[in-house]
Amino acid sequence: MNEYGESLRINTIGRWLKSRFGQKMVKLALDGGFTCPNRDGTKGCGGCLFCGTGGGGDFASTVEDQIRLLSDKWPDAGHLAYFQNHTNTYAPVEVLREKYSAALNSPGIRGLVIATRPDCLPEDVLELLDQINREHFMWLELGLQTGNETTAGRINRCYDNSVFESAMCRLRELRIRAVVHLILGLPGETREDMMESVRYVSESGAWGIKLHLLNVVRGSRMADEYPGYVPFQSMEEYIDLVCDIVEMLPPEMVVHRLTGDTPRRDLIAPEWSYRKRSILNGIYAELRRRGTYQGFRSPSRS
Repeated sequence: MNEYGESLRINTIGRWLKSRFGQKMVKLALDGGFTCPNRDGTKGCGGCLFCGTGGGGDFASTVEDQIRLLSDKWPDAGHLAYFQNHTNTYAPVEVLREKYSAALNSPGIRGLVIATRPDCLPEDVLELLDQINREHFMWLELGLQTGNETTAGRINRCYDNSVFESAMCRLRELRIRAVVHLILGLPGETREDMMESVRYVSESGAWGIKLHLLNVVRGSRMADEYPGYVPFQSMEEYIDLVCDIVEMLPPEMVVHRLTGDTPRRDLIAPEWSYRKRSILNGIYAELRRRGTYQGFRSPSRS
């Protein structure tokens, strides 16, 4: 059992936000109308290999729609505006300023979350983000997906690791919280490749991490180019990997995600990945069985 007790084996974003704001906080997934340099031909076409038509924002809509949708489930929650789908810093800075300001000025919004790519952070955008970060609660999410350069080429990521490292350096200088997104189960990756990506992120100075189970979805290049591909043969295999990862994460790193969400109608594989609650329950049950917790095997614990 860790120092926080039986139920606190992972430093989750839900617990972190409740400590910060004094109430449950819910992200409202917004569609800002953005595209991506890996879709419009600037760097590539068709997006990353795994990306569906929604650009990672299959549940995104407007602030008002999201509040209506979630108010019955969490009537007393606070709200963060979450620009989720596609690349949400990929526009002229004045367009970004207008969209971010409109979200922050919406009733009940207490902060901003922006999902983007590390190659879409020019200096004028960083200056805007720095200003917002000084005046509002904010974090930035960077889609790294893998620290393996060979895999990055295979999935058509269209930037190399040096770009990510430069972006992280600037975000640390500006004291902007950064959450790094990794996908587990990408084609060609071994278990050790995935663990090495986690080590890479752990050493990057990231405030948080998102672990996403690869979902093969209809409409993605993945579905066309890797027919029949299944990233994990069983839920138990995935749970075992995630528990190994959790044990090696720095104890102070905030864990934002442990699996993935995809509308069931779009899901091809793994066929069990829509069972999010079962996966999460399985992760906590396995950590209890092991008697371990986040940071148990972290180098910082030595």
